[in-house]
Amino acid sequence: FRELHGDRCFGDDRAIITGFGQIGRERVLVVGQDKGKNTRQKIACNFGCPNPEGYRKAMAKMKLAEKFGIPIVTLIDTPGAYPGVGAEERGQALAIATNLHQMSLLRVPVICIVIGEGGSGGALGIAVGDRLAMLEFAYYSVISPEGCAAILWRDGSQAPKAAEALRLTSKDLHKLGLVDTVIAEPLGGAHRSYHDTVYNVEKYIVKTLRELKRTKVENLLENRYQKLRSIGVSQTENLRRKTQAGKDRIKAALEAVPSKSKRVPAKL
Repeated sequence: FRELHGDRCFGDDRAIITGFGQIGRERVLVVGQDKGKNTRQKIACNFGCPNPEGYRKAMAKMKLAEKFGIPIVTLIDTPGAYPGVGAEERGQALAIATNLHQMSLLRVPVICIVIGEGGSGGALGIAVGDRLAMLEFAYYSVISPEGCAAILWRDGSQAPKAAEALRLTSKDLHKLGLVDTVIAEPLGGAHRSYHDTVYNVEKYIVKTLRELKRTKVENLLENRYQKLRSIGVSQTENLRRKTQAGKDRIKAALEAVPSKSKRVPAKL
């Protein structure tokens, strides 16, 4: 793994780590969020809350990977984007929005994996891709249960009730169709055996990359677009859209075939 630093605009955000490496036999760009382990690291990483320069750094390196045709893997673990005044002044919302737009257009396979906390826009800023997976005990939500309870009931003790309403677990999100795959964790959680967890994640990445690399770029982009458009839509509406898309493709194929009147008659 060779780490790359800086966003070429403001600075180097330690909450997001980027670099080229190898997973199995596959060369990839890895973009991951880092919370740090001890107090000094946590402060340096801003407790895993990225600033705008972190998202700009991630996008700059993704563009570099696209240039060389290298697939991208993002590892998501953040309570959310940093909400400080400085971050807002440097364009926090714009940086995240730009990533959402640009990631949807990348002409290389993009795999996103929630490995811990998937907090709001902070997670979404590097979570647009062809496949979205979650570790078994990770969560992915627009807001933390504590924050939701504080807003709705003015009572932090209502967090369990809020968590149930948010449907933020991997199992719930998989049922809703927002998450493609749930990656199994060792008994008791990922922290009980990092080796087994890494093995499961690596196995998923290698298998998925092989599948995505067989897909033509045009189909990759179309499938990614349809995946994003289906978020928040009922299963019935999804089926209607897929049916209509199929009809449109058949119609386009038929129109591409020359009519009988335009065919050159065969010589007898």
